Amino acid sequence: MAKIIPFKAVRPAEDKVSLVTCRNYDDYSQAELAAWLNFNPYSFLHVINPAYVHSHTTSWDKRFKGVALKYQDFKREGVFVTEEKPNFYIYEIKSKTNSFTGILAGTSVDDYQNNHIKKHEDTLQYRVELFKDYLHQTRFNTEPVLITYPDSVELNTWISLKKKSKPLYSFSTTNKETHTLWKIDTESDIDWLVQHFENIPNLYIADGHHRSSSAELLRQQDQHLNNPNLDYFLSFLIAESNVKIYEFNRVIRDLNDFSKDQFLEKLGENFNIELKEQELWKPSKKGKFGMYLDGKFYALTFKDSDFLDKNASVLNQLDAQILYDTVLQPILNIGNLRNDERIDYISGKQPITEIKSAVDGGEFAVGFMLYPSDINEIKSIADADLIMPPKSTYIEPKFRSGLVVYEL
Repeated sequence: MAKIIPFKAVRPAEDKVSLVTCRNYDDYSQAELAAWLNFNPYSFLHVINPAYVHSHTTSWDKRFKGVALKYQDFKREGVFVTEEKPNFYIYEIKSKTNSFTGILAGTSVDDYQNNHIKKHEDTLQYRVELFKDYLHQTRFNTEPVLITYPDSVELNTWISLKKKSKPLYSFSTTNKETHTLWKIDTESDIDWLVQHFENIPNLYIADGHHRSSSAELLRQQDQHLNNPNLDYFLSFLIAESNVKIYEFNRVIRDLNDFSKDQFLEKLGENFNIELKEQELWKPSKKGKFGMYLDGKFYALTFKDSDFLDKNASVLNQLDAQILYDTVLQPILNIGNLRNDERIDYISGKQPITEIKSAVDGGEFAVGFMLYPSDINEIKSIADADLIMPPKSTYIEPKFRSGLVVYEL
């Protein structure tokens, strides 16, 4: 069973919400960041990156304390308001091409530890420790873990009904998205939602493995505080069918001292190679890969179809793992996918021309395009207690910082 709880949120004042909320900090270039901070005094970027001009010379401890102080300033100045009691929230993100709707709730650290909230990605301990220290110093989180639940007609119908009521917020952003938030605050609705999730045996992390692991570590460190909020972490719960999964494509800086012809010959041991010339070709199913090399596109088809059908574990059948096992490691000598400086990643949300430009510009020698994984592959990996290769998936939706705050 999955345990979720309502929480006493801190959120922007209604007249300021479109000014306060922002994209993830890492999504901004330095020029964009400077512009937003200079002209918008209400941007949440002021909280998460205080005194940004000097941030590169400031210790993490001082930066985190600065975040905590600026957050309290925003509360004191009325930029943020605090709910009177715990609630759930329904949140909808609409763009020109996609629409996502989910539930904001607290999810259980115990469920995470007991593997009722399942994982498919590994974590880097230094990142887990760093975000744990951030939470410890700031005492708040506004970056929910994206968690999927099985599709439910009953829950979909309930959400659709609640979305007919007046929302707390409905606002547009400069990246042409519309964001709408509804409060679920009646006792009957809260009880119904809690009971519905109690009948779900397992939830699956789609995005936010480091955040959930940090929440576990924070509770362990701060258990002496007897703070019940530490027993849960902020999550955005969304139906499996409503997530959008993109691939992460790979670009490699050199051919490991192979000539182009030698490299193609090596590839031919495991792949059928078809020259596509200038066609912007990308794979349309598993077991096929696109490649851009020396100004030309290629279609690569994995030869061992029996391997894909029955002989391999769910992990070894992943296209990202096949590419690593047959090309990146044995031919190009790419070691650790997390920290080898010879490899970089471009999300499948970006056009293929980004890969072409990266190679044509001379920084990279070859690019590979993959077919995206689906939710069933991710769940199978998690159910088998296996870990996907780093940068296997880029998953949407992405949450807007500063929209809802979970205090610790």
